[in-house]
Amino acid sequence: MKYAILVALREFAENAKTKGFWLGILMVPGLIYASITASSFLEKTKPVRNFVLVDQSGELEETVQQALDRLHQRNVMGELASYLKKHAKLPEGELELDLEKMPAFDAKAMAEKWASDNPDTLDQFLKAGGLEIALAQLAGVLKEGAPEFEEPKRPFRAVSLPEGVSADLAPAELAEALKPWLRGDRTIEVEGEQADLFAAVIVPADILERTVRPGGLPVLPGNEKLGIQYWSSNLADDDLKDEIERSINDEVRKREYEVKGVDPTAVTAVQRTYLPFSALNPKKEAGSEAVSMADQIRQWAPVGFVYLLWIAIFTIAQMLLNNTIEEKSNRIIEVLLSSVTPGELMMGKLMGIAGVGLTMIGCWILFGFGILKWNAGPEAKIVNEVLGVLQHSGMIWSFLIYFVLGYLFYAGAFLAIGSLCNTLKEAQNMMTPVMLVMMVPLMTMMFIPKDPNGTLATVLSWIPCYTPFIMMNRAAADPPLFERVGTLALLIASTIGMLWLSGKIFRLAILRTGQPPKFMELVRWLRSA
Repeated sequence: MKYAILVALREFAENAKTKGFWLGILMVPGLIYASITASSFLEKTKPVRNFVLVDQSGELEETVQQALDRLHQRNVMGELASYLKKHAKLPEGELELDLEKMPAFDAKAMAEKWASDNPDTLDQFLKAGGLEIALAQLAGVLKEGAPEFEEPKRPFRAVSLPEGVSADLAPAELAEALKPWLRGDRTIEVEGEQADLFAAVIVPADILERTVRPGGLPVLPGNEKLGIQYWSSNLADDDLKDEIERSINDEVRKREYEVKGVDPTAVTAVQRTYLPFSALNPKKEAGSEAVSMADQIRQWAPVGFVYLLWIAIFTIAQMLLNNTIEEKSNRIIEVLLSSVTPGELMMGKLMGIAGVGLTMIGCWILFGFGILKWNAGPEAKIVNEVLGVLQHSGMIWSFLIYFVLGYLFYAGAFLAIGSLCNTLKEAQNMMTPVMLVMMVPLMTMMFIPKDPNGTLATVLSWIPCYTPFIMMNRAAADPPLFERVGTLALLIASTIGMLWLSGKIFRLAILRTGQPPKFMELVRWLRSA
């Protein structure tokens, strides 16, 4: 055991000196930070979509413009709610956060939904001064040194037709004239700068006469140009099209109500009437059944742990494979075996690389919580609460147990492959089946939490190569004790068996040169050993 520990220390030191080790430590926290900030960054850098609206009917242009104004104000309200949540002062005497009692809600989504459900109130808000008045009223509740609120950009901007294109052209001719701009061959001038034309919306003069009512024939494929035409070469971004289509159809329905003698205001009021709906957890004590932030953390934290577990096992086992092949091809392995036994060398490698892996994971977790705390603003204590929730739920200990067992299981397989191969090219061919096996947990990672005790989750839990990932993913659902104990016992037995089998292969193949053995030849080796 003494020599195995010496080999482990050597393996740890050799890997800790490499650039890949430090890149691995730094890249994952960087990815975590990027994933947190990517959405807001992309939203800020997303260009304003310029479009032309040619309403030859003269009936719908104002409706579209009002809808886009309201869309922008919904975005403003959502961003303002996020800004207030991040920079507001904590209430007097409230020094600690309790995630168990904090309702699970998204302030930004709630503000946007309120603005969407109350367009009349939103219009009154705009007439009263809008954002400027709101910021003045909120000044007293912001913490000292809070940055100024940055109003989000308007996502869409209506521009004039390019010079030389007449709005009086027939829709087909107008669309043909605009195609050079829509294809990006030409640019338009907006506020003194050249810009791309994102889309063109053409409303025919007789569009209201083409209204499709119940019982009428639908617009058949191939006749789309008979209605409102939306032209854009960007097929992935449908936000403008959807917003315009929704606003125009709402206006058409409003006019239909008026024609039929129905008060459209009353209809709208009824459509926006709702009953409060609460999410409750039957496993909680009476009086505190409401789903809290802590419940959501417990529900989705396993997914993050599974992803971290997969990255850690794959990265570290791959490191072990590369290390073994490199030492074998450089004949260093022969020098090592002159001082230790194959078993001691194998055990030392496993322990040394496991130490590297635990160091990397520890750094990732510390960096992750550091990044969360840095981005939490005045609610920095929420990070400690999150850590407490995870600790009391036992997920951290489960993660460590499944990491060790999963690492030993896959490391044994990778080590056996490394001992059989002399080059990375040979190893890549033998790695294909292992990689296919390891892809299954990633493909089921988001599905398992939705049906944690279903047939698929239960069956995969009893397959040892999947047990660490699936059982970690099922942690929030509190699977039956029999499954937790049974799958863990089977995983331990399978890991011991994998290490025993890998040890035999390692002892027989580590000094072997030439082509890797065929499968049947390998079976004969193991039988004769």
